[in-house]
Amino acid sequence: MAIIMDKKLEVKNLQISFRTQGGILKAVRNISFDLHKGETLAIVGESGSGKSVTSKAVMGILAGNSIVEGGEIIYDGQDLLKISEEDFHKIRGDKIAMIFQDPMSSLNPIMRIGQQLTEAMILKAETGKKNAQNAFNGKLKLLGENINAADAANGANNTADVEAKLKKFDTFCIAATKIEREYNEAYGNMIQLEMDIDNAILMLQKQKEFNLVAELKNLNKLYALSYNPFVLEKNADNEAYGAKLSALVSKGKNVSAEEALPVLEEGAEIVKATLAKEKPNFFTLGYYLTAKPDADFSNMTVAQMNDVTRKFLDEDFMLEFIATGIKGVTFAYNKSIEAKKAVLPELEEALAYFKADGFAEAKAKEYHKQLSAKVNAAIDRLSVRKESVEYVFASALETAIREYFDGVRKNPIEEKKYLKNKAKYDAIIKKGQTPDWVLTPQIIVDLELKQANLCRIFENMIAYYNAAIAGSAAFNAEANMVAIIDFLKEEASKFVVKMNKRIAKAKAIKLMEEVGIPEPTTRFNQYPFEFSGGMRQRIVIAIALSANPDILICDEPTTALDVTIQAQILELINDIKRKRNLSVIFITHNMGVVANMADRIAVMYAGKIVELGTAEEVFYEPAHPYTWALLSSMPDLHTTERLESIPGTPPNMIYPPKGDAFAARNKYALEIDFEVEPPLFEITPTHSAATWLLHPNAPKVEMPALIQARIERMKKERQ
Repeated sequence: MAIIMDKKLEVKNLQISFRTQGGILKAVRNISFDLHKGETLAIVGESGSGKSVTSKAVMGILAGNSIVEGGEIIYDGQDLLKISEEDFHKIRGDKIAMIFQDPMSSLNPIMRIGQQLTEAMILKAETGKKNAQNAFNGKLKLLGENINAADAANGANNTADVEAKLKKFDTFCIAATKIEREYNEAYGNMIQLEMDIDNAILMLQKQKEFNLVAELKNLNKLYALSYNPFVLEKNADNEAYGAKLSALVSKGKNVSAEEALPVLEEGAEIVKATLAKEKPNFFTLGYYLTAKPDADFSNMTVAQMNDVTRKFLDEDFMLEFIATGIKGVTFAYNKSIEAKKAVLPELEEALAYFKADGFAEAKAKEYHKQLSAKVNAAIDRLSVRKESVEYVFASALETAIREYFDGVRKNPIEEKKYLKNKAKYDAIIKKGQTPDWVLTPQIIVDLELKQANLCRIFENMIAYYNAAIAGSAAFNAEANMVAIIDFLKEEASKFVVKMNKRIAKAKAIKLMEEVGIPEPTTRFNQYPFEFSGGMRQRIVIAIALSANPDILICDEPTTALDVTIQAQILELINDIKRKRNLSVIFITHNMGVVANMADRIAVMYAGKIVELGTAEEVFYEPAHPYTWALLSSMPDLHTTERLESIPGTPPNMIYPPKGDAFAARNKYALEIDFEVEPPLFEITPTHSAATWLLHPNAPKVEMPALIQARIERMKKERQ
């Protein structure tokens, strides 16, 4: 089976409107896109195009007058538009973080930045450990149940053997986490020691007043707490340095800066070398030490130790465990495929029913009850990869049915209420008076749209089932079993996260260093007003990274900064994305900003995506006239011609245009643009644009010469 890029986020047919005094404003109109692991997707467009509304919908922070009229935002098998605020609280800021245009909107002006950085870490640490433990235990139990079911289907009963294998796996995972916990504690002390030694050296070199005796006691304590076989070994050299520190402490107030400084500088070198050591493979080490608790690795490098423990684990247990697990993985997968085959005709029957006019609410609810149970039963819950279309089917269908029939009931009432108020309003005007109240526009549910959304749920489910059934012959049970083991390893490693004020402070200072804040130990205790705009944005980025999120949303993060600082922040975001393998959504109105950042670009106009492609395709082969216009208005150092502004203004989305929303501002518009909205035409498998100019029967229209020249110049500069 072909390897598919991991989708971290799926936005499907999203439609968002806002209630305003003038009527219902259509802000986001049926947009869809995916965000893959480790990629940057830039969403570009003028103010009011819907890009920020989209990002706020992902974060669950839409304004109170918003109306989500349809669509799904899928993250980790959940539709973020359907989950409770309590469930969203576990995701927002933790799994999906956001940086805003004005950093002060994210900072408490009367709280020191150190406290703002550490409080979230401490609050979320325990919750994360509990969730990881539940996930580990649940997956391991499910694996055992499926292995036993597979054996039973073949007339065998190996329950005791399976239970023994699962218990053995669980036992050595616990041993591994204990070793890793001890390592992390020692390593955390070593990181704190590094920062405190550096700070003490700085204070002594600058001859600043500080309590040297107290600091030496602190360093001596941290050094003693850093002893660990895989961090700071208890050998003669390291113990000799510990004795030097203790000797300085014993002098008390008689210790001088001159004798302390060389000892501290020696300590800095020891710490630097210690922190550069390779990290052990705790998973394999845990198994090895469970089997051989008296093992001695003193004559091995960490790499050699990892090789020895990995080989022993494979030969003594893991290969056999994988072979046993494959039975359960295969059983669960085949059961899921057969269930999908059985329910597929029923999904097709339901789709035909909902496509017809006049379907009944009772019958619709009956379909929901029956099909939700069957789709739920057809999910392969042993698989690590969650197919969102399955997991959200029940909630999405329930919402779609409710919204449709709410509209059926409310529309006549709303229309009657509006006509009554309008009659009163018109009567006042007829008397020559000015009403002292505003006539509120009627809020009518678009039943055609709701019906289309309902049908789309079935269409997506049917398409997914057909693809899953067609690809079942290529199922790789071993790869899926290995993925389950990797999942269990990752969740087990989360058990060992220990967080207190001291560890949180050390982590916060490291984050400050990572985002480029100089002298972080000193600046840890400063207030936001003591930082420049660029530095405040760096603090906000550090806070966003503190929970180690999967997705980072950047909403115009450089707009309020000067050009030089903009470039630094953009490079910082790029660097962090690469190091952490983050998925980034970057919102901006400036095409030039994303030139060296984005992997893919979505160009938005009037609530719709009008062009979507790789950064190279959108920059070097743009197809939509609006993208041409954005590129032509983008300043650069070499353009001598006058920049072209986009004529006119975006349309009033309370009254969306009948055809292409950009038609009135587009000098290349065709007659059909004013009548029919264009679909997204595929140019390549990764590039599409919503313009009738791409229709096979459309007249040939060349890209403006200014844009062609600019593209050629950009290509040459890139080469």
